[in-house]
Amino acid sequence: MKYVPIPIAMLEVGKPLPVNVVSDSGQLLLRKGQPIVSDQHREKLHGFNASTTEADGNAWQRAYERMVHELLRSGADVQEIAKAPMPAEIRESDYVVARQLNGGWLDLQEVLRGILYQGGLAINPLHRLISIEYKARALIAADADDSLLCLFQALADDSLGYCATHALLCMAVCELTAAKLGLDALQQQTLGAAAMTMNIGMARDQDSMARQGSAVTDWQRALIAKHAESSAAILTGFGVDNQDQLDIVRWHHVPDSRDAMPHNQRARRILNLADIFVARTAARKTRSSLSPLKAVKTMVMGAEGEVVGLGSAMAQAVGFYPPGSYVQLVNGDTAVCVQRGVRANMPWVISIADKDGMPSSKYVCKDTADPHNAIASAVTFEKVHVAVNLEKVRRARERIAAR
Repeated sequence: MKYVPIPIAMLEVGKPLPVNVVSDSGQLLLRKGQPIVSDQHREKLHGFNASTTEADGNAWQRAYERMVHELLRSGADVQEIAKAPMPAEIRESDYVVARQLNGGWLDLQEVLRGILYQGGLAINPLHRLISIEYKARALIAADADDSLLCLFQALADDSLGYCATHALLCMAVCELTAAKLGLDALQQQTLGAAAMTMNIGMARDQDSMARQGSAVTDWQRALIAKHAESSAAILTGFGVDNQDQLDIVRWHHVPDSRDAMPHNQRARRILNLADIFVARTAARKTRSSLSPLKAVKTMVMGAEGEVVGLGSAMAQAVGFYPPGSYVQLVNGDTAVCVQRGVRANMPWVISIADKDGMPSSKYVCKDTADPHNAIASAVTFEKVHVAVNLEKVRRARERIAAR
């Protein structure tokens, strides 16, 4: 029987536990339904390396992820969520492990968010992170345009939380950029894994800072300064033994550090640029978002050497107007970009509102390489007040492919 540790620090005194608790050798410590009776009792369980079966542990993690999702949807404060204990109830559906990796990007986002929020207390995280990573790479390989569309749209929805969407979008951007640059499969895998977990050391606070209406405090600046090292330490605790991944995470904010591994410099620079790019395209209470085109320009402005080439490769890989972002056409329509075109500045788009702001009911893909459909300017996310129907977008794109 395989056992996994449980997050003792997140268990509430007096509440019945939804799983059997055993020592790491399998000795029964608490039966399902029994509570922890005191803080001293909790310490004793910690001394026995309190664990549970792998199936129960994974199901409990799923219940936690669902709880976090419901709290976010209800508008709960991130700090309140951070203090929430593990749930006392596990549903039958939580034991269906395959559900964690079924569906699309929003399903992965929900699972990843739970792991990032729990940090070093996450249950059986390594296997789960690898499963998320493999599924994410499969989605990108199957349809990179749909992947970018889903993730850029999710980035503008603060009800989903920011940290996990940021992580997955950075992963997608890194994956496409690495392929554009010809990095080998192992380098791409390592870079993607690093992108998903680089901010695990401050995930809850990253969401909190994304929502706050004031400038970051001195304490938050200190957290940002040390989060990369904290993230690497958490991953080491998870059992990550890929030293390249740990190096990329540890130095993604200082990619040219002399203490870093020289052979990872290009990967660290790619992740650093992706991190900046995605952050600048996301709005904050204290500032507007930048369009992806402007984000790329500010990223490489004043840059020298390899960074200019990497920034250019990233822009070519995802497009100057990537799927999921918005533009205004020469006829005044507001359109959502849905597919990269033959050139980085000529995507396929769908008009979602006319020049008077009236929503479009019919989704028709237009090639902006055609002068009649040319792009006049980029439009930031917060200036668009029309919801995009992703299923209608997919059906419209299918009609392009059928031509």
